[in-house]
Amino acid sequence: MSTSESIGAFDRFRVEPWVDWIGGHVGRRMSLLRRLGDWETRLLARDIEHVEISAPVFVCGLARSGSTILLECLAAHTDTVSHCYRDYPGVLVPVLWDRISARIYADRSTPVERAHGDGIAVTPDSPEAIEEMLWMAFHPHSHDPARGNSIGRGGIAPPFSDFYRDHIRKLLWLRQGSRYLSKNNYNLVRLGGLIELFPDARVIVPVRHPVTHIASLMRQHALFSAAETRHSAALRYMQRVGHYEFGLDRRPLNVGNGGTTQTVQELWREGREVEGWSLYWANLHEFLMERLQEDVALRDATLVVRFEDLCADPEGMLGRIFAHTRLSAEDELIWKVAQRIRAPDYYAMPFDETELRTIRQVTAKAAERLDYRNSSGDRAVA
Repeated sequence: MSTSESIGAFDRFRVEPWVDWIGGHVGRRMSLLRRLGDWETRLLARDIEHVEISAPVFVCGLARSGSTILLECLAAHTDTVSHCYRDYPGVLVPVLWDRISARIYADRSTPVERAHGDGIAVTPDSPEAIEEMLWMAFHPHSHDPARGNSIGRGGIAPPFSDFYRDHIRKLLWLRQGSRYLSKNNYNLVRLGGLIELFPDARVIVPVRHPVTHIASLMRQHALFSAAETRHSAALRYMQRVGHYEFGLDRRPLNVGNGGTTQTVQELWREGREVEGWSLYWANLHEFLMERLQEDVALRDATLVVRFEDLCADPEGMLGRIFAHTRLSAEDELIWKVAQRIRAPDYYAMPFDETELRTIRQVTAKAAERLDYRNSSGDRAVA
């Protein structure tokens, strides 16, 4: 979506025709792109032969929990490399497409607010969640709510595991870093598989109070739905890049309890947004906490970061985050990236007392496991 100029709320969703056209061809030819990716790997075999994947960092959580700002903070570290906006749509051949996209976007360095309208400004080189395209290329049913979408230990296997490792090595070589940084919210339901594939991985899971989190999700869903109605190419972009969190093609993740997923969809179809989002929030976070309880290695590798704690003490929390990810960070860097973080204060809470009561009742068990016991949440929404 547009990152080239300052434009209106809905026009921020405009997708340039050439991007839509190429994105469509890529989306219809994923098998070809996979073969091209393998060809690129063979071509670069000598260059990437000794590139090691050391302690990759995975940031993942339910959308609107703070994962983007955490990605940006971690991406400021000189050791990390990540995907960026201009990696779309050629992400499966990262080196070849980087050569092309660098020329296309050479004169587009002015930051503009991203489509979400949340104050985060981006350029084509800003870090972004593009990785999901890799998963979809090998797992075409990743976003089918009728199927289980979670991947546990033993679930990530060749040919994807080989392609994924090679892809990361190419990215580390291309962008001259030593640590792969991924922001992919859907990895929340794949952590068991990822920790088996990368035993030294470090995981950051942002969470947010259910009241403000659900309010933010509802706001984004309304915004994206309206914008995609006006700009059909924006919907195609979201589908191709693998962002189904909100908008006209919203799809909940099925973590193995299909009945709950079906209920969430039915509530949404009936316009019962608060109930649907509350059940979905509870379902995903209960799944997360169960996995952390069951898997000691995963629990040790994971730091759960409450959005409210991050906003209240940015420097303190970032210090913990950098330490957990084993990224050596000077106080100056921590202070600098902490300046990007602020508690949202520009949207009023949209719920009445009945809706608030519904949220608290449905999410109570999961919220308590995340130490949200007596708080009612912030009174503003981003």
